Amino acid sequence: MSLRSLFLGRARSLNEHGLFHKVSLIALFAWVGLGADGLSSSCYGPEETFRTLGANPHLALFVALASVVTIVAICASYSQIISLFPSGGGGYLVASKLLSPATGVVSGSALLIDYVLTITISVASGADALFSLLSPDWQIWKLPFALVGVAGLTLVNLRGVRESVMLFVPVFFLFVGTHAFAILYALISHAGHFGGVATATVHEVRTVSSQLGWFGLLALLLKAYSMGAGTYTGIEAVSNGLPILREPRAQTGRRTMIYMGVSLALTVGGLLAAYLLYAVVPQEGKTLNAVLFETMTRGWHASVGSTFVWVTLASEGALLLIAAQAGFLDGPRVLSNMALDRWFPTRFANLSDRFVTQNGILLMGGAALIMMIVTRGSVGLLVVLYSINVFITFSLSQLGMVIHWWRARHAERAWRRKLAINGFGLALTTFILISLTVVKFHEGGWATLLVTGLLVAAAFGIKRHYTGVTAQLRRLDVIVEAADAKGERASASEAVAKEARTAILLVNGYNGLGLHTALHVPRLFGDTFKNFVFLSVGTVDAGNFKGADELTALRDHTTAEAGRYAAWARAHGYGAATFTAIGHDVIGEVMNLAATARENFPNSVFFAGQLQFARETRLTRLLHNHTAFTLQHRFFAASLPFVVLPIRVGA
Repeated sequence: MSLRSLFLGRARSLNEHGLFHKVSLIALFAWVGLGADGLSSSCYGPEETFRTLGANPHLALFVALASVVTIVAICASYSQIISLFPSGGGGYLVASKLLSPATGVVSGSALLIDYVLTITISVASGADALFSLLSPDWQIWKLPFALVGVAGLTLVNLRGVRESVMLFVPVFFLFVGTHAFAILYALISHAGHFGGVATATVHEVRTVSSQLGWFGLLALLLKAYSMGAGTYTGIEAVSNGLPILREPRAQTGRRTMIYMGVSLALTVGGLLAAYLLYAVVPQEGKTLNAVLFETMTRGWHASVGSTFVWVTLASEGALLLIAAQAGFLDGPRVLSNMALDRWFPTRFANLSDRFVTQNGILLMGGAALIMMIVTRGSVGLLVVLYSINVFITFSLSQLGMVIHWWRARHAERAWRRKLAINGFGLALTTFILISLTVVKFHEGGWATLLVTGLLVAAAFGIKRHYTGVTAQLRRLDVIVEAADAKGERASASEAVAKEARTAILLVNGYNGLGLHTALHVPRLFGDTFKNFVFLSVGTVDAGNFKGADELTALRDHTTAEAGRYAAWARAHGYGAATFTAIGHDVIGEVMNLAATARENFPNSVFFAGQLQFARETRLTRLLHNHTAFTLQHRFFAASLPFVVLPIRVGA
């Protein structure tokens, strides 16, 4: 077993029995992998809210109620998005389809930054929770621990979606169990104090309103509500991660959304109530939850109380680490969708032999490591950076849905109810976005907006490059039209003479680029070759790795496109044959096809076209693959003749 297989697992095969069953998640496990991001925000969102209220803790009841309403509204809104877009894509796809591609780029770029911050803040918060259990002397090791945590999660996710989630299932339910018990214990043990809490709350409202005025009271509540906006991040993860869910995906996604919404609402509301009932006060070096659990267990038996605190806080720390999964599962997915639309390098849509978007996972992990180092793992700073972006996506998604239901009002019987749900979600998320931007702009929010703006600008620059190259290559489509016209007049060819000189061409889809390469052969070598054989590999990427039907369609399409090349060759008087396959590893599949083709046509030479830019830059090397040169090296190592034919692009 190689080191790669040891750490990442053995390569999977497209022919593996039950492949999609093995790499997809049922609702319960999706709740763990995707819902942990939302649920984990209860470890820091309510704390930020409670700290903001300062000497007015009883106002937390109003914020708790508003938080529960917000969670329900956003979950209901995203359930409708899941139903309308069952193939996934989330905020990026919704904004692109319902608003405009440019708006989709803004939404997608905001999501990418958000998912990097999801990984960073989740691991940093997990480190905070775990180090709350240790003496202050251990604090110097917190940042190294967080860096190792990000690196470890990156490695785990390279093994596969299901493997990375199943690893954390016991810890996830340990968190759910311990926190459900703590909230119920707090409520039941203080049941007799509810009247006093209500009286104190009314008194506090009157006191604050007399000191600050009603607008001052409202401003304080809105600030506390906004500072706890990190609570709602992660709710969108399910709609973005639909492709990794078990069929029927839309049904699985809606069920996962229910699990997430109910658990998050109860946990957030319960913790804020528990803070108030136990009158917790922030302490240096400890999270507010750590203070709560220590206060709660103060009258218990020493060993029982300390064990409960340790187990509960350890489960928090572990859950926060699990929450980073949403960044690793959905971030690369959003990146791959944008790459398929040519907003980012197409290599981010490629799959590894474990059928994960390896390049995207490595990028997300690397960016999170950099962010962790830059911020020194400061949760307070990361929360400021974190919340704004997700509400950009929230607001654009809700706006797109509102416009959709209005346009569909003549065809959709329940359009008023659906528009009302998304309209209320739009009002909430837009309000939070504006509040967050105003409150957090000078605290560091400007940095998030700046980075997002730079990413959007980069996306437009990349798209412009791809569009320019496509326009130049489209000039070659005249060859396709001429070839099709001649192919229609061609008669059936005779049997192929396998001992004759044969040109074996590597092609990818029936297009002017492939035909231009094929026409180069007789121009350079005259009538040396009597046969033309075409090798074509259909690439399995994030765009089509969604089920057996998609793979069958890809296989049929690849075979049909290669057949069109064979028809072209026969129309020009050559013997012709095709060899096709599909796979995620194009180079590996080509080598397998080449071996088979060489056995059938021993007197052969291999040819492939390669884009050649007039001015080769780092950008062109990043945005375009150099598969032909890689294959040339592999073919030479196998003692097979291989010729690269340049296709010049640019002036």
